[in-house]
Amino acid sequence: MAPASEPGFDFLQARRDKLTRLVAAGMDPWGRAYRRTHALGQVTADYAGLEGCRVAVAGRIAARRSHGKTAFCDLEDASGQLQVYFRRDRLDTGKYADLELLDLGDHLGVVGRVFKTRSGEITVEAEDWTFLGKALRPPPEKYHGLANVESRYRQRYLDLMANKRARDILRVRSLTVRALRDILDARGYLEMDTPTMSTIVGGANARPFITHHNALNVSLYLRIATELYLKRLVVGGFDRVYEMGRVFRNEGVSSRHNPEYTLLEFYEAYSDYEDLMTFTEQLIPEVARRAIGSTTLTYQGNEIRLDPPWPRIRLREAFSRYTGFDFMGMADPKEMHDAAASLGLELPLNASRARALDALLDHFVQPELVQPTFLIDYPVELSPLAKRHRDDPTLTCRFEAFIGGIEVANAFSELNDPADQRERFLAQAAQRDRGDEEAHMMDDDYIVALEYGLPPTAGEGIGVDRLVMLLTDSPSIREVIPFPLLRPRG
Repeated sequence: MAPASEPGFDFLQARRDKLTRLVAAGMDPWGRAYRRTHALGQVTADYAGLEGCRVAVAGRIAARRSHGKTAFCDLEDASGQLQVYFRRDRLDTGKYADLELLDLGDHLGVVGRVFKTRSGEITVEAEDWTFLGKALRPPPEKYHGLANVESRYRQRYLDLMANKRARDILRVRSLTVRALRDILDARGYLEMDTPTMSTIVGGANARPFITHHNALNVSLYLRIATELYLKRLVVGGFDRVYEMGRVFRNEGVSSRHNPEYTLLEFYEAYSDYEDLMTFTEQLIPEVARRAIGSTTLTYQGNEIRLDPPWPRIRLREAFSRYTGFDFMGMADPKEMHDAAASLGLELPLNASRARALDALLDHFVQPELVQPTFLIDYPVELSPLAKRHRDDPTLTCRFEAFIGGIEVANAFSELNDPADQRERFLAQAAQRDRGDEEAHMMDDDYIVALEYGLPPTAGEGIGVDRLVMLLTDSPSIREVIPFPLLRPRG
């Protein structure tokens, strides 16, 4: 066999040749269930109690070295890495010779006793080994991983194999999801499931994905939010409900947007947006404490402290503070466009007041909100499902929570006046007729539900992926989604 360094050496064929030899040697190259006594990380962590004990461990071969009568390999599993030591005089002759059939990336089971080498490395001295699975392709090089960023996302399994940080991010994601559920469950919320497909889409301003049900011969929309169905459950008598699931928005891809993402929505009867601000500034720090062990984190070079209280800033005040203009006081679209242009932002000439305010918020205000901040009291045009403010009916009882310049949560006192909701749906439908594909559809059944009586209710949505971005100091949402959407290879 030609050495690996020789030009033209075929790594894949060499591994297939070893596969053939494994079968000829009587080994199952794809393995069977293997009963481990310990994960690899457990052996390292519990060495004091395991020294001299016999263990059964398993993992992927991450490194291997041979010295004639002895050989070493490093096994790796989800818990960590551990060295295994093979001695010719301790193994069956054939078993030791068969070690040459092993490649990096193969899966191996080992039975042996735990000890420390002279250099102090915790090791298992093999008494026997079992082949558990052949890797027909070599793993990515450990020290450099995948150089191409798109390759990291497209072949995420290789990224995870080579990149400990990628695995750590997804561990934090799992802990974050678990913490959110545990906290809501302890608060008396019930987790519910709502339709992923429906004939009417609502709960957010977003363009939906459309599919078709052949048997019923109807077009269906993938949900953009879970809001309207969860509020129907509150009408039905559940005081506290939540859902954590995937939602789908037919929008562009960016560092903070993926067309498919995870959204937590929860609704609490007999509460308002003030109650949810208090809860949110307790919830997020507690999630951080459980997921990363601290309520202080660093995001893109900024130290952020999550502990309450978080400042509350009225949206109108925020515009004035960060732009020098009272944009919410401008009724003339031209005045708003001219003021934005003087700041270097060209608004679309046909942009509605709501679209213009949203763009101004994203461009000038949001980047300034590094420490946790609530922006409160949004205009009705921006909040078609939120209750009007008692002191100013042109505003709503709504807040958005920002951390690290990222919108993490959106919440409001829910609009439970069916007549007002119908008028707002009609206004949104008019916008759709004018070509706004992100405006709400008319949902007559939801109006009927409100007519049966929705109690005073507060609801909130938290972008789980964005929260994990903050907790892991990830600049892109693609880092925190196991398999982000990518353009097909062309």
